[in-house]
This record gives sequence, structure tokens and C-alpha cells, in this order.
Amino acid sequence: MRTLVTGAAGFVGTHLSTRLRSEGHEVTGLDSFTDYYDVMLKRKNAERLTVAGVQMIEGDLNVVDLDAVLDGIDVVFHLAGQPGVRSSWGTEFSAYTYNNISATQRLLEASRGRQSLRRLVYASSSSVYGNAERYPTSETARPQPLSPYGVTKLSAEHLCCLYAASFDVPTVSLRYFTVYGPGQRPDMAFTRFAKAAANGGEIVIYGSGEQVRDFTYVSDVVEANLLAAAGEVDPGSVLNVAGGSHVSVNEVIRIFEEVSGSSLSVKHVDAIAGDVRQTGGDTSAIRSTLGWEATVTLREGIANQFRWAQGLAKSL
Repeated sequence: MRTLVTGAAGFVGTHLSTRLRSEGHEVTGLDSFTDYYDVMLKRKNAERLTVAGVQMIEGDLNVVDLDAVLDGIDVVFHLAGQPGVRSSWGTEFSAYTYNNISATQRLLEASRGRQSLRRLVYASSSSVYGNAERYPTSETARPQPLSPYGVTKLSAEHLCCLYAASFDVPTVSLRYFTVYGPGQRPDMAFTRFAKAAANGGEIVIYGSGEQVRDFTYVSDVVEANLLAAAGEVDPGSVLNVAGGSHVSVNEVIRIFEEVSGSSLSVKHVDAIAGDVRQTGGDTSAIRSTLGWEATVTLREGIANQFRWAQGLAKSL
């Protein structure tokens, strides 16, 4: 299978590209290496992927020659985008419309009429739900994002549905619920917690810490992508990818303390605009459609991320 992974040098993109190569698939990785976080981290990921046999292309989806990039591609995994709830307010919003909406529309337009293309898997987000009407939240719930970031992810998802309905582009959108694991972005909570548990230092919590999240381990997300690429699914489908943990941030810290065997220093600061009080995904649709279910428990995943952080500390 010939695959294109956009955002290949990012967190999920690196794990997905590595898994694809391990199974013998051809992988072209596309990444623009934006500076939302340390670019060198992504360049190191790209170097490792190149060694693994991934053909890496540095390019902006809004500019690159997509006809050439998509030539002969069987499956597109569209993970590229501008992340982050906090940064999506104010003057930075244009980066989100550019990288999340315009880039997706251009990719979809270039995918029209391509006979070789069997699937385009889009990485959406549970942020589209906002404070949902009910939990666990199914795909039929009314989307009501609380952040500009969530608005742009939902807009791109709607574009995927439109291009499927109007031009038969074989899209499927996966709504990720709080992905974590080794290699996670440095600004994300689990990475900050894991590094504090491994090295000491203070953890900053936004709000009370009683906000509840449905944490999903990265290998389970990768598996959902592979099943979405190969399985029988209607074009334009939208599916939740959720780990089923439903625990508070404070409980996560307690698990990190148990795993590390040490107490963590925690500082609470004001909650941020756009931060939802709870997430929790109903995964019955993806289970019945693709046979997917989460296999990594929260404690197991936290232990893996803690060991990864310990390894980083030893390498310094």
C-alpha cells in the first residue's frame, strides 16, 4: 500500500508512519515543520523516519504540488494541522484557518477524481463537542466547540463530509480524544507530568484539576487509523476514537505519583478560555463498523510515558 502521511514528523504522525513502515507499506511523509513547538524535535523525528525508509517531503499543504505528491497514493492519513486551544484566540487565529481549514480544503480538492485513492483518513478532535449534551458522547451529538481551535477542526471535518457527498472523495474523520504516550508534544499535560515525575520540578494545572478527560493511548489511535484505511466504511463517516478512561486530571497526577514512587509538586492557576469541563467518547460506532476498541489501560500508558521521560533524562 502506498500511503501519504501529512504531519508525519509530529507526535501521532511519527508513530503512524513507523507502524506503516514496519508492516511493509510505502510511506511518503509531508510536514511543514511549523514552530508551534521546538522544530528540532520534529526534525529529529523526521530523521528517524528517513532511516526507517519514509520518504520525507518538507512542504506546506497550501503551497506544495499536491498533484505530484498524491500521484499513485492509495491512502492519505491527514494529520497535519495547527494544534492548541490556548493559542487559537486573538491574532493567532489566522494560523488555524490557514493550517486547519484552507490546507484541508486544498488537499480534498486535489483528491477529487483520483482513481488510485481508496481512503482519506482525517484526524479530527473531540474539541468539536465542547461541553457535550450527554456522556459518553456519540457522533450524533450536536457539535458546539468552545475554542477557535475546535471550530477549525469541525470546519475541516465538514469539508471532508462535503467532498465525500459531492465528489465521492472516500473520507473518514476520526475524532481523537486526548491522545498521549511517548513522544507527545512538550506542551501537553502528560509530557509535563512525566518529565516532572522523572526529573522533579513543579506541575502547573489550569483550573481545579477536576476536569475529566477521556485519555487515549497513541498506539490505539494508530490502530484506529489503520482500520479506517482498510475497513468497510461509508465515505464521509465520522467516528470517535476514545480510550474509555473518563478520569480527572488530579487522578492522572495520582497515577503518575504511584508509577514514579514520588510525590509531585502541583501549582494551580486560572482555568483557560475554551477548556471544556469533561470529555468522554461513545465508541460503539467504531467498534461495530471497524472492530476497534482501546487496548491500553490508562495506568499502563502512563507507565510507558514515564519510562520514556526517564530515558530522556538519562540522555541529557
